[in-house]
Amino acid sequence: MRGLLVAAVLPLLVLSGCGGLGSDGADGPDTLVTMGFGLPDEHATARVAAFRAANPRVDLRINEGAFDEQQFLSAVAAGDPPDVVYAERRKLGSYAARGAVLGLADCVREHGVDLGRFREAALREVTYRDEVHGLPDFASVRLLIVNNPVVRAAGLDPAALSTADWPALVELTDRLARLEDGRPRRIGFDPKVPEFLPTWAKANGADLVGEDGLGARLDDPRVVEAVRYATDLVRRQGGWASFKALRDTFDQFGADNAYVTGQLAAMPMESWYLNTLAANSPDADVTIAPFTDRRGVPLTEAGGQAWAIPKGARHPGLACRFLVKMTAEDTWVAAATARRDALARAGKPYGGTFTANRAADERIFREVFDPGGNRILERGVPQVLALQDKAFAVAPSPAASELVRAWEGGVNRVLTGRQDPAEAMAQAQREAERALRRVGGR
Repeated sequence: MRGLLVAAVLPLLVLSGCGGLGSDGADGPDTLVTMGFGLPDEHATARVAAFRAANPRVDLRINEGAFDEQQFLSAVAAGDPPDVVYAERRKLGSYAARGAVLGLADCVREHGVDLGRFREAALREVTYRDEVHGLPDFASVRLLIVNNPVVRAAGLDPAALSTADWPALVELTDRLARLEDGRPRRIGFDPKVPEFLPTWAKANGADLVGEDGLGARLDDPRVVEAVRYATDLVRRQGGWASFKALRDTFDQFGADNAYVTGQLAAMPMESWYLNTLAANSPDADVTIAPFTDRRGVPLTEAGGQAWAIPKGARHPGLACRFLVKMTAEDTWVAAATARRDALARAGKPYGGTFTANRAADERIFREVFDPGGNRILERGVPQVLALQDKAFAVAPSPAASELVRAWEGGVNRVLTGRQDPAEAMAQAQREAERALRRVGGR
């Protein structure tokens, strides 16, 4: 089996350079290779510069590009992993269960890292069997962004739009959506499924994964009800094919986004999108409000990435220093300052940097935050900050990646009309249980 994995990874090693994803030993003892991380803006470049300044003898090699799970696991199996990996937090439990990433107890102890400074939900995502296997990086939450002109034109109050009353939200969606010959020309409310299923399920009182991460609950009647409800919102707006076709035309990251063009009335979205709106369409008239459960209690799912050290990393000591430096309070404040100043030179506001380090955020929003009079940021950032420590996280699981694929696959089968919600989630549950059995769960 190991021979097969080595054979599979050889093409990857040739393509990725630097002796593959890892280091072939010819680079010397002070070479550090990363995976899954890039240098798109000052948040990245300023933090990398801080590490290099503190470690001038280290040859840091940033292998830019998105994290590739299969490539990473193959590299670990072949004994040639990178020294540091940057990956989605909610899947880290599965890498820890497979022994693909190292526990960080010694690293944390050696460098005196105060884990209490990290946000609870983010820390939970990187903790497997009571040991931390990664240090959390950025942090996002989910909230509602409402297009005020569209909602007001329908004779409604944007502040009254809520996810608490599901029947009322159906009526609002029908009223806000615009269909022509059965095809949507404006989305009234985008439920953002399958991606946001954990939020809809939680709003209905259900968790997709058990507290210990070893049991799936995808066929729970409350989950099935949430799937039925969210997918029905799409069905009422022309069906998945037409709905998605319209959504795919949105200039999401540009000045002509759906809030400006009036193609969207409301949707839940990750908090980082506030900065995108503020930078590209600063005059967009929107209301930012919390997503709530059915009792009206604010509800949000934590999201973000983490740094981890793969099994077999050639320089785990250097990797530990890198993780600690990249997530340290002073490093984050320096990065936030660099980002703010770069945006100011471009004539754009700075909406803050949201991290999993609570102490860093407190300083950033006290010392660095500069919305420049932008109404989106002035109204939205306090909402995000209020939600950060209320966020929930899906329990880390040794089959995390497989569970995500199972529940998203189930929702997609409902959206495309191949199965009804009960059938789809029953199949998803069977897939999840098989995956858990393979890794020693229930």
